Amino acid sequence: MSLHDLKPAPGSRQKRKRLGRGSGSGRGGTATRGENGQMCRSGARRKLGFEGGQMPIYRRLPKRGFKNIWRKEVQIVHLRDLAKLPPEADVEPETLKQAGLIDSTTNPVKLLGNEDVERAYTVRSLTLSKSAREKITSAGGVVTE
Repeated sequence: MSLHDLKPAPGSRQKRKRLGRGSGSGRGGTATRGENGQMCRSGARRKLGFEGGQMPIYRRLPKRGFKNIWRKEVQIVHLRDLAKLPPEADVEPETLKQAGLIDSTTNPVKLLGNEDVERAYTVRSLTLSKSAREKITSAGGVVTE
């Protein structure tokens, strides 16, 4: 068997439907697009959410409140999660990302003090709650902004 002997399985390859090639082809005239209307034209597309002229649902539903489009999503890390870090590592956004505790190093990170700390940590360039700062410093850790 050689490459020139290879053929696709019988019935697996179908010919493409050629539209608009005369009435004798069975797909001439309107070329399976129906009669008149927006969708029979070439390049016609309806916009996203269009409901045929009916008031679309995104305009029917009430909107409430204020959505700040410049809001920065703060990533929360608890003191108990710091046990996943290597013992010699400093607590900073890069090491937290490598440990899988945060998703992005560009968004701000806040460290919350919900539990006690077993060892001393060196914390850099993070926002801390007051309780987290007290627990880290009482355990002999260092906090630098």
